[in-house]
Amino acid sequence: MAYWFCLKHHTVEGTEGCPNKDRLGPYETEAEAARALEKAAERTEAWEHDPAWNDDVEPSGDAESGD
Repeated sequence: MAYWFCLKHHTVEGTEGCPNKDRLGPYETEAEAARALEKAAERTEAWEHDPAWNDDVEPSGDAESGD
């Protein structure tokens, strides 16, 4: 069985629930679905500090030199 976290109701749902546009998932367990917002925040934090995903970080090398 699969579980989703409903962003509208802040509850864990099974297959029958709110439309997918209002849910995160699917997750294998209810416990994983219950942690969906926490997991999303952890991923966002990691991406914000990952140079490969950070648009504010200048690429290495001197692109203007034409070398």
